[in-house]
Amino acid sequence: MSATDISMAGMANTKRAVDDHVDEQEAATPVGFGELIRPIRGKLVAACIVQAFAALAALVPFIAVAELGRELLGDQPVDDGRLWAIAWVAIAGVAARIVLLFIAASITHFADNDLQLDLRRRLADRLGRAPLGWFDDRDGGDIKKAVVDDVGAMHHVVGHTFTDITAAIVTPIAAMAYLFTIDWRLSLIVLVPFLIGVALYARQFAGYRDKMEDYNRSLEEINVASVEFVQGISVVKTFGESGRAHRRFSKAANEFVDYFWNWVSGMLRISSTSDIVLSPLMTLTVIAAAGTWFVSSDWISAVDLVLFFLLGLVMTAPILQLGYAMNDLQTASDAAGRVGTLLATPTLSEVAEPRRPEGNAVEFDEVSFSYDGRRNVLDGVALRLEPGTVTALVGPSGSGKSTLAKLLCRFWDPTGGAVRIGGVDLRNIASDELYRHVGFVFQDVQLLRASIAENIALGRPGASRDEVIAAARAAQIHDRIEQFADGYDTVVDEGAKLSGGEAQRVSIARALLADAPILVLDEATAFADPESEAAIQDALSNLAVGRTLLVIAHRLSTIVEADQIAVVDQGHVVELGRHGDLLDLDGLYAGQWAADQRAEPTIDSTTHRTQEVAQ
Repeated sequence: MSATDISMAGMANTKRAVDDHVDEQEAATPVGFGELIRPIRGKLVAACIVQAFAALAALVPFIAVAELGRELLGDQPVDDGRLWAIAWVAIAGVAARIVLLFIAASITHFADNDLQLDLRRRLADRLGRAPLGWFDDRDGGDIKKAVVDDVGAMHHVVGHTFTDITAAIVTPIAAMAYLFTIDWRLSLIVLVPFLIGVALYARQFAGYRDKMEDYNRSLEEINVASVEFVQGISVVKTFGESGRAHRRFSKAANEFVDYFWNWVSGMLRISSTSDIVLSPLMTLTVIAAAGTWFVSSDWISAVDLVLFFLLGLVMTAPILQLGYAMNDLQTASDAAGRVGTLLATPTLSEVAEPRRPEGNAVEFDEVSFSYDGRRNVLDGVALRLEPGTVTALVGPSGSGKSTLAKLLCRFWDPTGGAVRIGGVDLRNIASDELYRHVGFVFQDVQLLRASIAENIALGRPGASRDEVIAAARAAQIHDRIEQFADGYDTVVDEGAKLSGGEAQRVSIARALLADAPILVLDEATAFADPESEAAIQDALSNLAVGRTLLVIAHRLSTIVEADQIAVVDQGHVVELGRHGDLLDLDGLYAGQWAADQRAEPTIDSTTHRTQEVAQ
């Protein structure tokens, strides 16, 4: 599904009530991970509390083992009842831990489901209210990554990491507290490698965030170089530059490897040292050496030493887990940053009490527009389109034609002036009502990854199959659709591989079925081959009947019969009139017409020669 289609579907099916003329086009402040998880924060706190009790329960079997040893090795006769009591306490501890872990995991996973649903709904709502023009400068892959991948990337942190951190903190603290009740001196000795390991880990992760950002940037650079190399290989090989292109790719790859190795090699030394210090072998060695000294000095009993062996291992193991948890938190934080940025997307205003247009006359009233807030692309444009007429926009590339046309489709709102339909400012018309009045067919065709019938019926989801077929016939695409194995049920880009011209005719069928009285056409035949162009022109002729048309024309010969032609240059309408009138002015239009007339015979003869060669 394309980003534009997602936005149109959201805007066409969602009504909202906000204060009149509340302008939401300023982007909201991006929020971080902590703010994103606010709705489930209470559940996470509850899960962490349950996890803390589970961590305490995990110590019970170890303590029970020591108590069994104390009972069995003591000077007093063995009390079978006490032995069984200790055994049952150990079993109860294991059972309690299993139950508590299940409860904690259930809470976090349900919370994760709630969070993912909430975030995806918020993202869909935000994108549904974003200006359609916002998507022009966005890569659909980036949007998909935020909506699908980045939201999913937060799963592990919500579902596991917070409870893992809780266990990694509570377990060693509780174990050390218990050992201090047995012998504080030996406990301090056991604590030494623990503290050294923690210090090494803290040093390892110092500046980790900045380094990770540099890593991501380096990885992005090599990804860009890879894509450019693969996508452009046919061009560079054609011109004998494959060696140079390969060198550029190799340079980017080598720079990435050098950076990565310099970063990781430094971390490896610290990581290896900390892993050795916190390893079970090091812990056992320290306890064995110090414990032998303490037992031989009669400071502690051999049974007490057993507890140090058991709980000493429990202390150090969770610290290794903390390292992975920190990495997961960083990954989730980065993903949340991208999601938060998308949630801050600027949106179009909606009014609490929308108005309905009275008629289909279109008026551009002193319209100005700027993309960056500094330079106007349009400046004081005044233009009126009467119902049932054809208005053509012509002018040099970059003059503002497409921007003007897209303002009528409310891809953006004007930064000055107003666009009106039936006397009503577009900002006062509900989105679903607007798109019942305005349809558009652009050069860049956007089809959903759905059946051809669903693509055609996008503007009228309740349309019958007969109505869909009638629209396809009028768009000159019915016969081609029937050639697919599943006909109208064929899924685009799976069972249906449509050429550019065929896809364009499907989009025209969609516009025909939507039956909007106002239509914007942006040179719908620009990328079509001659055969497809003829079919598209026939389809457009059917589409134009009885509608108010705003046409962006690149070939002036296609609009000589237009009711009015507006010549746009540097954001202004500099000439306005019919074809003959504009030729008499001998201005910009007349110059473009003369240039077109000189070029068209060349284009026609080239096309003819191409067809001869093909035959």
